[in-house]
Amino acid sequence: MWYVVCILLLTFVQSPVHGEQQVPCYFIFGDSLVDNGNNNGLATMAKANYPPYGIDFPNGPTGRFCNGRTMADFIGDLKSWTLGIVTPHNTKDAFAELLGFDNYIPSYATTRGQDILKGVNYASGAAGIRSESGQQMGARISMGEQLQNHLITITRIADIFRDKNVTGNYLSKCIYSVGMGNNDYINNYFMPQYYPTSRLYTPEQYANVLIKQYSQQLRALYKLGARKVALFGLGQIGCAPFEISRYGTNGSSCVDFINNAVQLFNNRLKSLVDGLNNSLSGAKFIYVNVFGMASGDASSVGLTITNKPCCEVESGMVTCVPLSTPCSNRTEYLFWDMLHPTEAVNFFIAGRAYNAQSQSDTYPIDIRHLAEL
Repeated sequence: MWYVVCILLLTFVQSPVHGEQQVPCYFIFGDSLVDNGNNNGLATMAKANYPPYGIDFPNGPTGRFCNGRTMADFIGDLKSWTLGIVTPHNTKDAFAELLGFDNYIPSYATTRGQDILKGVNYASGAAGIRSESGQQMGARISMGEQLQNHLITITRIADIFRDKNVTGNYLSKCIYSVGMGNNDYINNYFMPQYYPTSRLYTPEQYANVLIKQYSQQLRALYKLGARKVALFGLGQIGCAPFEISRYGTNGSSCVDFINNAVQLFNNRLKSLVDGLNNSLSGAKFIYVNVFGMASGDASSVGLTITNKPCCEVESGMVTCVPLSTPCSNRTEYLFWDMLHPTEAVNFFIAGRAYNAQSQSDTYPIDIRHLAEL
């Protein structure tokens, strides 16, 4: 089944010019869904730089909270699109491409020299829009801090080009992906034992508070030169095994009140796209409807096990038990651990974010068209 899905994806993810890098650089902001090692050196429980993480990644455990590649890896890297996702070790021949970069975008923690010209990944596990989100896990790099790190990067790029106009023109052609807000719910609003937000705000009020702060952060990103920005909405957090184990489902398949709260945020985020595009000169923000992509029948794309993790997880924990043996049929699992999707899911979402298969996948355009602007 999954082989058939890959062949279908092949028909819609190919770039206009095969083998050619479509944009000069790709900057990634986010949380553990796209963290590729920034948390490795931090004093935090939010780490994934040990087996069985990375069991299907070419370089093994790197800090990615997944068995293989993240959505950001698939969107950016030509070599990511291999038949390896079907049979992980049989081939490295690329069969399709997205943005067409030759290598994975490096983490901010490891980027050196002129490598920054290709882009940087600032994402950090447990990070949120609000600075306190995820603090019970330990150190993390919030959205505000990721913007500070980006400022350092932009300063270095300006030093390389030695021309303000050249720098600005270069950055305006790059793709920026931003996916924040998950931990403002998972590791904040829905953890009342650690955070007061659920007592201070109704779900509607909290969504408004988050969007107001997020809007300020995205405007700051614009001031740093970003023009082509893909905003990833929140997924179905209430369907994660971690939330189901904590709250139960009351007869539903997911924790509905969590998903309802998440959708309040998503609806406002989609509206924010219009506000930013209308108020910021030259801005081209888009919204990626991750929640909607996950709303269909998962079994139709080969994901038949949707309510439990592929790897072994201790009771009350989120991440895999170190050195444990995960399931062998990983392409059939929706969740890798108690919160994070498998590589198969990342593959699916990345493809539809890049080249939308329905009008609801992205708004107002997809990443492929964003890159062409």
